[in-house]
Amino acid sequence: MKIHYTILTAVALSLSASITSCAAPSDWVGKELPALGVEYLGTKPDFKGKPVIVEFWATWCPPCRTSIPHLNEINKKFKDKGLSVIGITDETKEVVEKFQKSTPMEYHVAVGGAAIQKKFGINGIPHAFVVGKDGKIVWEGHPMSLKDSDIEKALK
Repeated sequence: MKIHYTILTAVALSLSASITSCAAPSDWVGKELPALGVEYLGTKPDFKGKPVIVEFWATWCPPCRTSIPHLNEINKKFKDKGLSVIGITDETKEVVEKFQKSTPMEYHVAVGGAAIQKKFGINGIPHAFVVGKDGKIVWEGHPMSLKDSDIEKALK
């Protein structure tokens, strides 16, 4: 019994250390968006000084696929106001391009996002960040929870 308790304690401490070494997404609100370091499919957006939504997703993720039409609508509604939407995955370019043939994504898509996702401390997808014109994160959460009022904050 003592060995089981010791093992459980060691596992708990190990998990605790790994969790605290990554910044939780909510720790990023109010901070500047770090360099993304991703490869864009199509044209690279110029979002310096402009509001942006950065969303982490994957083709294999059902909630991510459910969020795509919502993000398409947001992109359509706010694009003319300067908003860029960027979907970032850690999957390959080939996987994403094949996926896009059946699921249109009417916003910027990028691959190679494993490092930035790790930096953000994201442990569940989809997950989005809204970034204001000043480059600071003003909102984070599940993209289906994103409201127009959250986007309006970034547009100011």
